[in-house]
Amino acid sequence: MKLPPGKVPIDILQNIVFKNLGANRPEVILGPTAGSDGAVLEIGDKSVIVSMDPITGAAEHIGFEAVNINANDVATFGVQPAFLFSCIMLPENADSQMVETISTQMDTAAKELEIAIVGGHCETTPKLTSPIVVCCIIGLTQKGKYVTTTGTKAGDKLILTKSAGIEGTAILATDRAEQLSKVLNSKKLQSAQNFYNQISIVKDALTAYQTGGVHAMHDPTEGGILNGIHEMADAAKLGLKIFEDKIIVKPETTKICQHFKIDPLQLISSGALLIAAEPKTTPKIIKALKQQNIPATIIGEFNNTPEKRVLETKKGTTTPLPKPTTDQLWTALSR
Repeated sequence: MKLPPGKVPIDILQNIVFKNLGANRPEVILGPTAGSDGAVLEIGDKSVIVSMDPITGAAEHIGFEAVNINANDVATFGVQPAFLFSCIMLPENADSQMVETISTQMDTAAKELEIAIVGGHCETTPKLTSPIVVCCIIGLTQKGKYVTTTGTKAGDKLILTKSAGIEGTAILATDRAEQLSKVLNSKKLQSAQNFYNQISIVKDALTAYQTGGVHAMHDPTEGGILNGIHEMADAAKLGLKIFEDKIIVKPETTKICQHFKIDPLQLISSGALLIAAEPKTTPKIIKALKQQNIPATIIGEFNNTPEKRVLETKKGTTTPLPKPTTDQLWTALSR
């Protein structure tokens, strides 16, 4: 079976990857799980949150993204990211300037988030044509003081911060700037490129968690908002109803997606945050987020029936919630 670009399909993970996990250790409270953003270890009176992700498709901002994307995953547990390890793999034609660019981007991003870069590896890799940066970030909290995507409950409201397709918009506006200059004026193109400034959800997640009533949070990355929603529902074995007209899609994203003939709801969406929360606390959470200048809306509600995942479209019709097979970014980059 030939695999699609991006994340390996969930059935491959479950049938192969998750069945080959080495030794059982008592410290592992949460290991590899569909829809989970990281692992949880318990060591003494501390819970240790660990997450790892690669950055492969955004050469100009790769160091910045590597820090922020991994920090986001730890923050979805309601925990402040603290320590970072990196593996920087450089193409054959790399020079010292590339090393400096990536390293200074990582340094700046880590300082902004109060993360210490504590180790890693850097090499030139034969036959590699563009850089790859893999990061592992660790956060510490008091034992049990965190949430996971398995904690979502039937009846929970689903909150979305910011908008759909944030990271994909930034990548396409930067990497396909010349092509998009024909459909976006210079001001709109610059605005789309500046979507990189929205990619961190650390403040979103910590604000929501500290407000109370949060049962689970998830960072919708590959496959966009729709895939992130399915991953949350998969982790908790729940169904849900989503209201398409409540999902914010910025004009820049809409224009870019129309140009490439792709779906913004299936476009990589780092920068947005999905929050499952008790209905009675959702107004407080939304108010707290807006006080931090973070837009937030209720886009759906979870139910007890895993096979009942539906989308109420803008036209008022109800259809099964689409499940992405690959991220729309790869489709756009191939055009």
